[in-house]
Amino acid sequence: MIPDDVNWQAYVNDENDGRADVRRAGEFIEDLIEHLHGDTADEVSGLLTPWAMIGSDLAFRPGEVTLWGGVNGHGKSAVLGYAMLHGMVAGERICVASMEMRPRATLERIARQAACNEKPTAGFLEQFGRWTDEKLWIYNHVGTVQRDRMLAVSRYCRNELGVTHMVIDSLLKCGIAPDDYAGQKAFVDSLCSLARDTDLHIHLVHHARKSEKESNVPDKFDLKGAGEITDLVDNVLIVHRNKAKEADLRKELTPEKREQVEAQADTVLICAKQRHYTWEGMLKLWFDPASLQFRDQRSGGAVSLDMETNSWKNLWRR
Repeated sequence: MIPDDVNWQAYVNDENDGRADVRRAGEFIEDLIEHLHGDTADEVSGLLTPWAMIGSDLAFRPGEVTLWGGVNGHGKSAVLGYAMLHGMVAGERICVASMEMRPRATLERIARQAACNEKPTAGFLEQFGRWTDEKLWIYNHVGTVQRDRMLAVSRYCRNELGVTHMVIDSLLKCGIAPDDYAGQKAFVDSLCSLARDTDLHIHLVHHARKSEKESNVPDKFDLKGAGEITDLVDNVLIVHRNKAKEADLRKELTPEKREQVEAQADTVLICAKQRHYTWEGMLKLWFDPASLQFRDQRSGGAVSLDMETNSWKNLWRR
């Protein structure tokens, strides 16, 4: 875990005045040629999601900021955590700053997703702890963190630990008043600059306003705070839980009607913006309460982490 007693002041500001970054445009032509015509030109850059149905339409690329929005209690953090777990398997280095949850709770959720089990054995958890070495760090702080401290923690994680994906959960906990729109804009702008300058990918969790009905699916204009937030970030993802389905399943239904309701997705992941890619759309996900996994198919799709081979193992009977 990353404790609070690090000398964060050293990481608050980047003392580079930027003069070395001002270059003639022609100096970047070779890089552009390699990008468009080189051996890796057709390869997807960035971390892909865990869901095969979405393929390479969505990726978390170096130097970008992704905003994860949604109504409180709709599973933003759980979906994001599942994506980051798959990122660890793919070789990414993750830091989670979840100021709303104790480290034990954060680890429990990720471990359950890895084990595909409601209560992983002590042996699995011990092995999982060793497996996360050089893969996962947790910022050990619960409660509000001032915005400069959060920037410093992110810069420290990138510079000193080589972290490639920084999770900040959430904007609400970064010491900015809900009506301080200028402060929100300035903080998100600073996050975007930090990501762009260091190739760190920052995942920022943010809440949406509640509408008259919780079943109403929000869009990027329903996110709280300054409107510039969604303008500044590179990607906007919205997580929406199908509360209407949950309510219907508590009713007395005919077998046919129950089958129809159960066929609906439990959660939808909506890509409302990708600055550098044209795809926007919706992915249907089914939630397994025991493992806390989100799967892109209604039946089957259960996987557990094989830590010996650092790969996913299909569990066909689930």
